[in-house]
Amino acid sequence: MVKKSKTMNRTLKPALATISLFGLMLAILVLQAVGWDNFKLRYFHLTSYFHNQDQELEDIRTSSINPFESSRIDLTELLNGGPPKDGIPSIDYPKFDTKNTTPFNLQETVIGVVVNGEAKAYPFGIMNWHEIVNDTVGGKNLTVSYCPLCDTIVVFERNNTTYGVSGKLYQSCLVMYDRADDTLYSQPWGMGIVGKAVNQNLVRIPAVKTTLGNWLKQYPDSKILATDTGYNRDYQRYPYGTYYTDRQIIFPVRNQQHLEHHPKAIVSYIWESDTQTPNNQFSGASDQFDHQQLQQMGDKVVEFNGRKIKVSWDKQLETVIVREMDGTIIPSSTAFAFVYPAYFK
Repeated sequence: MVKKSKTMNRTLKPALATISLFGLMLAILVLQAVGWDNFKLRYFHLTSYFHNQDQELEDIRTSSINPFESSRIDLTELLNGGPPKDGIPSIDYPKFDTKNTTPFNLQETVIGVVVNGEAKAYPFGIMNWHEIVNDTVGGKNLTVSYCPLCDTIVVFERNNTTYGVSGKLYQSCLVMYDRADDTLYSQPWGMGIVGKAVNQNLVRIPAVKTTLGNWLKQYPDSKILATDTGYNRDYQRYPYGTYYTDRQIIFPVRNQQHLEHHPKAIVSYIWESDTQTPNNQFSGASDQFDHQQLQQMGDKVVEFNGRKIKVSWDKQLETVIVREMDGTIIPSSTAFAFVYPAYFK
């Protein structure tokens, strides 16, 4: 027994030393990254060991369907975002609170949507963890989508299908998929980029990024997405460390030589595609508006796609609203400044 114990000790000591060394190295890397959430972002590629999408991506690239007919993008730029398909779960059966029952405070950032007189608010505290909510507002079946890596918001009609998070990224932004036919959609474009519905544009609905307090001043009876999602998440915690304000982009993005602002400065952009389908590019009209500049100016009239439109800083909602000259709201999206040159230059 004594000899066996000594043998075990000789075997265990190197293993324990290795484990201790690994733990020390991990601790140093976490400290260098300024926290666990930043570490997970910086070393996201390590998750591919557990959620390898290489085969799925290779299958897409070598599909028997002509890739030039079934894809709008260069498929080498369709990247593994870390979590697998539906690894970030969409909310398909949303529940709602009122202003009296919501756990979120009035400073919570929300996505506000109004359809046929029904108002709903979707807190970022929940959207950061789920990115997609399949809902019905004012009798319309809608998908509310948010990309935490890009700060982009696209709300669109989903008809009788639902959309999920594919686990893939294009130019650092969310790639959604239609559960009816598996078409992949680039969220910032609101367009099919791979699959049966390639080049088809989603029917967008106006949405705003504001605070819950501002939203409730205009829509006091608004429903507010509830934290009773069926998933165990800390909806009061931001899961991306310092990402929202630092300069780090994490995933490769193009055309950053055109960037005129801090990469995480907030802009709003509008876009209308045309019938052209150039590979790996947007075709149509687009424009972006810097929030800080508009806040100082108040509003301005600009030429867009052959007509005049009005761009305003809404003091009540504290965000940019874009309208036709007759007052009709034009769907727009907020974004980090790095997004616009990556998608529209």
